[in-house]
Amino acid sequence: MSITVNLKYLGKKGASRAFAEEMVQSGTVAAIRAEDGNEIYDYYISFDDPDVLLLIDQWHDQAAIDAHHASPMMETIAELRDKYDLHMEAQRFAPLDGGQQDERFMRH
Repeated sequence: MSITVNLKYLGKKGASRAFAEEMVQSGTVAAIRAEDGNEIYDYYISFDDPDVLLLIDQWHDQAAIDAHHASPMMETIAELRDKYDLHMEAQRFAPLDGGQQDERFMRH
């Protein structure tokens, strides 16, 4: 069962966007996406507040998350978060069960 973690990065004066751009340009995002068990690693800028960056980070299972957290990329990410003085909020989700009523509201 996949595990999705939404990480909200909070910065000031464009720092969140600059962080995401450096993550992409440095190849760190591509390396994370290539890790075993990574299913989604995508950034989104808030429409209401451009200093809020949302990362949707989905992994095959907890073992894949644990391996990612033990990888050298975590040091790179931490250094960039410090460089751009970003703070974070996190939420963790499991996928909807296909039989749930929420499916009737989905448009595919």
